[in-house]
Amino acid sequence: MNKRIQELMEQAQDWVDQRAPFASEEHEWFAEKFAELIVRECMDICLSEDWEDQQGWGKFFAQKIKLQIGVG
Repeated sequence: MNKRIQELMEQAQDWVDQRAPFASEEHEWFAEKFAELIVRECMDICLSEDWEDQQGWGKFFAQKIKLQIGVG
């Protein structure tokens, strides 16, 4: 598994462990948080310095991802 994906999974599990009052909610909360972290990672890539010289395309794609997926 990709090292960054593993890190995001661990981060999501830590977040859930601190918040999930019932074990039955844990899986749903984990899946939601893990997906959010992946989407945010994609947005961060779009906003990285490498894209800044590309006529604002990085910001455009980050905003498009944010609106399409609904991550705040």
